[in-house]
Amino acid sequence: MSTFKVSVKWGKQKFDGIEVDSSEPPVVLKGQVFALTGVPPERQKLMVKGVALKDDDWGKAKIKDGATLLMMGSADALPQAPAVQTKFVEDMTDAQLAQAFDVPSGLKNLGNTCYMNATVQCLRSVPQLQTVLKTHGSIDGSGASNVMGPKTVTSALQHTYDAMEKAAESSSPVLLLKTLHMAFPQFAETSEEGYLMQQDANECWTQVVRCLREGLRPVKVESDNSLTLLDRAPSDPGFVDQFMGGRFKCTLKCEESSEEQAVVSDETFLQLSCFISQDVKYMHTGLKNRLQEKITKRSPTLDRDAVYMKTSMVDRLPGFLTIQMVRFFYKEKDQVNAKILKDVKFPMQLDVFDLCTPELQKKLVPMRDRFRVHEEQELEKDREAKLEGAAAAQPMQVDKKDELEPHYFEEDIGSNNSGFYELTAVLTHQGRSSNSGHYVGWVKRRGSHWFKFDDDKVSSVHEDDILKLSGGGDWHTAYVLLYAPRTIPKGAGFVAQPDDSEKMQE
Repeated sequence: MSTFKVSVKWGKQKFDGIEVDSSEPPVVLKGQVFALTGVPPERQKLMVKGVALKDDDWGKAKIKDGATLLMMGSADALPQAPAVQTKFVEDMTDAQLAQAFDVPSGLKNLGNTCYMNATVQCLRSVPQLQTVLKTHGSIDGSGASNVMGPKTVTSALQHTYDAMEKAAESSSPVLLLKTLHMAFPQFAETSEEGYLMQQDANECWTQVVRCLREGLRPVKVESDNSLTLLDRAPSDPGFVDQFMGGRFKCTLKCEESSEEQAVVSDETFLQLSCFISQDVKYMHTGLKNRLQEKITKRSPTLDRDAVYMKTSMVDRLPGFLTIQMVRFFYKEKDQVNAKILKDVKFPMQLDVFDLCTPELQKKLVPMRDRFRVHEEQELEKDREAKLEGAAAAQPMQVDKKDELEPHYFEEDIGSNNSGFYELTAVLTHQGRSSNSGHYVGWVKRRGSHWFKFDDDKVSSVHEDDILKLSGGGDWHTAYVLLYAPRTIPKGAGFVAQPDDSEKMQE
């Protein structure tokens, strides 16, 4: 008898009554099994009492009525070997990790140069600055020792950013350091042992921004949001004045003479100062306290020194607002710039409407209303989603590629037209003196994710870690904060008006 009826067990399934003709090769049986299971013959492994069947002969396999054959195999195609070999995180080099996770380049510490590295990383968060620097031109190392001036420092910074973009890991800012030393000899100060001494990061920030102020021409924003450099007369404002410079309206009034007229004047600024006193627990309080101060000067009316009250209100808001936390004071006894460790909270989103003149406040209202309407519309979407049983919409994260409303007034490119800002970079200090300790840069990536730039060590951190930088101990403490303008999508924030048909129905 060469014909038998057998069963085939495949996983949890069992197929009974399959006819097998032992005079035919086993591949015929595999064809029958294929029809039942969908497993192609080439992926089948049929076994009889531990003996695997071949395609062309039965070999040592003994088939009889009622026998159960075991089959292994998958109906789906087996996965192909990847074209590129999989590399696990623990096997990656630092350069491969940086490329895989889109980690920006760090900067090597060239000997107490963390103050400069942190400054460079924070300023890099201004996208318009990166665009303008690319058109500025660069210098090579051989030309760095020629004429030192704002344009040379500007070119050295642009050279540094170019190197950072191309670097797989960290880059060495030798050219920028060399240029800063020649332009500002105080940064080249060395210890008795001949090592470079630590410097004040805010002083470095201020000097670099001043060089950019003189070295970069003003820009014009085209219809596609691209920037075009304009010609510049010596007295014309440049890029930094447009995007990073603000203006105060100052009133000086003599408190000892009612007859003396108040003097009103304009003063420009590149950063606001938050003075820290015993009653200052929040940054906004420190900023407001700075707007009124008493000074002593010669009174032309009284012909003697008198006390004046100086009141300052912001008359022009820059797109990117820099705020210095005034944490250092000169300690005569120890002859050192001692640090105020007090915990002063700063916000992730900042509103400076109450720091502005009434005239500027009036100009800010239309865009502020649009922000309000847009936020209400987003909340309404959340409520509707919850009523429909769907998950609430997440807070909108505007993609940089999306078309956005301009953050500036049409007649004042680079300004802020709402008074709303969001934190984009923080420069911190860890230590007890501005000329010692360690500086680190923290830069927003997207959403609630940030990068920590500790010289050449770059790591990803969460927004919660940024809020812990407010001071109160020996941890990293916010020293300079950079706020970017908040934006909304193009056309957002308008109240929908009913059409004519809806009006007729009413």
